[in-house]
Amino acid sequence: MGEEAEIDRLPIDLLAHIFALITSFTDLAQARSVCKKWKQGVKQSLARRETLSFAGWRMDDDSTARLVRHAYNLKELDISRSRWGCQISDNGLCQISLAKCVSNLTSISLWGMTGITDKGVVQLISRANSLQHLNIGGTFITDESLFAIANSCPHLKTIVLWSCRHVTESGLLVLVNKCRKLESINVWGTRVPVDCFLGLLTISPALQIKSRLLLDVGNASLWPVV
Repeated sequence: MGEEAEIDRLPIDLLAHIFALITSFTDLAQARSVCKKWKQGVKQSLARRETLSFAGWRMDDDSTARLVRHAYNLKELDISRSRWGCQISDNGLCQISLAKCVSNLTSISLWGMTGITDKGVVQLISRANSLQHLNIGGTFITDESLFAIANSCPHLKTIVLWSCRHVTESGLLVLVNKCRKLESINVWGTRVPVDCFLGLLTISPALQIKSRLLLDVGNASLWPVV
């Protein structure tokens, strides 16, 4: 019996990392048919992942963008800030926006990413045309980002704007008016006056709104809250 090839001694996790560098689906299919071990390696590779979360990891712009570029089938992307210092900048969002998977993303979370601004968010969102769920709570975005979301995300169903203190009534009205599939909006901790919600509900009566202001009004049962 011949000696085992060096590559066959590699653990599956390392094989998966190698396969994540392959850009051709044909090559991946051929690698998958070599043996059970290679098949498992391809299965675990980034190229076949539909969800990717960097929450809890210390990541920088370049490494995060590099991994996202290899996740061709990605549907859900979570790069929320964590206590370990996952802090991506506008430059990172701009790099991620160039990934092939962005147009197919249905869920993005940028929660707590205080290092990003409208510049990075607009660049990313402008290509995320399949987006259904977006969490940008705890960031310093303004109406500029809301306008971009309204123009680029017709399938949006839920959005979290928790503590986004720089968004205004104007941005929310445009968002709700253009995103006709929007079902839920979290504006807890924003500085938007309660009268704004009347305008939002006039546009979309079934819209579920989560806000501290709605809990403070005397007849809060009249307002939909999630």
